[in-house]
Amino acid sequence: MTTSSTSTTSQRGPLVYQRIVVKAGTNVLTSSGTRLDRAAMAAIVGQMAEIQAAGAQVILVTSGAIAAGREVIAKSRDAKGVGLGQMLAAVGQSRLMHAYQEMFAEHGIIVAQALLTHQDVEGRRGYLNVRNTLEMLLANGVVPIVNENDVVDTEEISQERFGDNDTLSALVANIIDADLLLILSDVAGLYTADPNRDKNATLIERVDSVDASTMALAEEHRSSTTRGGMGSKLRAAGLAMSTGVNVVIARGHEPDVVINVASGQARGTLFPATATHVESRKRWLLSGTADSGGIVVVDDGAAAALRKQSRSLLPAGVQEVTGEFKRGDVVAVAAQGGQRIAVGVTNYDSDELSCIKGAKSSDIAGLLGHSFGDEAIHRNNMAVL
Repeated sequence: MTTSSTSTTSQRGPLVYQRIVVKAGTNVLTSSGTRLDRAAMAAIVGQMAEIQAAGAQVILVTSGAIAAGREVIAKSRDAKGVGLGQMLAAVGQSRLMHAYQEMFAEHGIIVAQALLTHQDVEGRRGYLNVRNTLEMLLANGVVPIVNENDVVDTEEISQERFGDNDTLSALVANIIDADLLLILSDVAGLYTADPNRDKNATLIERVDSVDASTMALAEEHRSSTTRGGMGSKLRAAGLAMSTGVNVVIARGHEPDVVINVASGQARGTLFPATATHVESRKRWLLSGTADSGGIVVVDDGAAAALRKQSRSLLPAGVQEVTGEFKRGDVVAVAAQGGQRIAVGVTNYDSDELSCIKGAKSSDIAGLLGHSFGDEAIHRNNMAVL
């Protein structure tokens, strides 16, 4: 394993991306073996520490819990089954996190563990809870380390849901409005053919859309130790692109690959975002597919602020709340005359919003005993009609 060089981001130019999700798969973290390659892990950690020091906010989506479990339960090497995978993940997850904690600590960085299942992010309420937690960690300089919760999410282990954390990394990138999702692989990107089988295969440096012809380039995944493959990475790239995230698939063992990509240097295959974060979210809101039926009536001042200034809706501007809805639901925003002027994701459920309507944001915690933020609906989660 080649470790990171001693060059710094200042020698490469300023960072192009400021909020970065790095996804490291099992083949990268084990060097395609069955045991964790701590030199490989340390190289990735060192690079992430360097770009954080240069001003970026970083999240690591990591595999490796099952591999870490196999290190101490050697007799499981040839065994298979969902129950075995859960056991190995339970044994290995703490060992994996301990290794990361020590490595990041060498750079003076605090880490936080976030174990997620698909149920945690599919619902809007869970989506907001995860988003708020990750945002708070990033704001305080903590590096979140995210992994699929293999101990309880058997769908993932049995290949019925996420593929080797690729899809999870795309969802995390969407949740935090990342500028870049860097998927580190054991190959240098997407090729015209499998480079391990075809010596004439060439690297494709840019893919503008993930369509059927792109997916046809993904060879069937044959690894016995991982659940992903190029097909999984391409699907994740397509998902992230559509939600405003730039994606790069690159070789994880390449020296300084994280730093180079963060600095805008061409590495691997680039999948440029096909929309902005706000455009993607607003398209979903305007589709009406998640409308809860709730209505928030606002005063004239708030209506003008929403229409003309693209401001967030504060509780002070709310006059009436109709219908029942939960935090994270999509509600309509109406003027006093009944005309709908916007739709958005509410930070509070209907009972809470009824309690704080007309109040100052600084009074929310006192009225409710808790606070989910100053806004009833944040402008980034709202589409004005």
